[in-house]
Amino acid sequence: MSKDYYKILGVDKSANKDGIKKAFRKLAHEYHPDKKGGNADKFKEINEAYSVLSDDKKRSQYDAFGSGFNTAGGGTGGFNPNDFAGFDFSQYSNGQGGFEFDLGDIFGDIFGGARAGSRSQRGRDISVDVEISFEDSVFGTDKEISIQKTASCKTCKGNGAKPGSAMETCATCNGKGKIREMRRSIIGSFSSVRTCETCGGVGQIPKEKCETCSGMGVEKREEKIPISIPAGIEDGEILRLGGQGEAVRGGATGDLYIKVHVEKHSLYVKDGYNLRTSLSVKLTDVLLGAEKQLKTLDGDIVLKIPEGTQHGDILRIKGKGIPYSTSKRGDILVRIFIDMPKKLSKDAKKQIEALKKEGI
Repeated sequence: MSKDYYKILGVDKSANKDGIKKAFRKLAHEYHPDKKGGNADKFKEINEAYSVLSDDKKRSQYDAFGSGFNTAGGGTGGFNPNDFAGFDFSQYSNGQGGFEFDLGDIFGDIFGGARAGSRSQRGRDISVDVEISFEDSVFGTDKEISIQKTASCKTCKGNGAKPGSAMETCATCNGKGKIREMRRSIIGSFSSVRTCETCGGVGQIPKEKCETCSGMGVEKREEKIPISIPAGIEDGEILRLGGQGEAVRGGATGDLYIKVHVEKHSLYVKDGYNLRTSLSVKLTDVLLGAEKQLKTLDGDIVLKIPEGTQHGDILRIKGKGIPYSTSKRGDILVRIFIDMPKKLSKDAKKQIEALKKEGI
């Protein structure tokens, strides 16, 4: 049964790349198998959908081929002749009234030029959460995280052999790294190709196995990974570090996804590249003008309250907000609230009465 990648990600067919990326991040975090209540099968399905729809070429071919594209991905294990309507089979004729196909040849372009059946294994992706301060989310920061993961073996450098030991040709695949299997269908003979499980697609196996990893080429260990948090990052955003996930012998290393959690600030909230806050002042401060000390992310400053400032007015402090280039920053927007007294002394009432007579 073919898969509807748009439905899997919950987006329309007209969705742009940003919309697709946003939907993927949300679902990937929700269903990641390392999370409580995660779903490994659902997470794999989400990754599969995103890998196609995030790539312009793959997405175009998926839209054009429809169910035929999905069948090429190997999801059903069978073929529907209608999926190949209009396809030119003549180039695959064996000259004896039948056909011989290599699925990697037919669908290679759909998967970015790689032979679909002979693609090597890929390490598992990893998802972690990192909490940073509000200030670090504004200015950016460099951090180092420690994670336990499957990584390339340091002793054998990932080849699975004991140091100094030679490698020999894999007997299972005869050094090809892949195994070809023939199948027959109503429209001809099909040959499919899969990665050799004995050598992991490398084509060679060690004569003597590495003692550290037992010939697997990978080992479980703790690694410290430096990460760079960009300035202006929002709470809940996900950073992707390619090749920093788990390793697998003979295949590509997975990716590391970092979900950033930003601590709330006691005074400020983000508004684009600006920072917003509020300040309560006395009635006399707005009538006569005043100077107030305000704490900013760069230190304390003096904020001038002009005479005649109204309740709800916004005062702007330029260049103290969030950086958005090497030399430019947003502003701080301060909303003024007048703190009206609930009780007045007799002397204060007399003075207010005098101001009232003057029309103030």
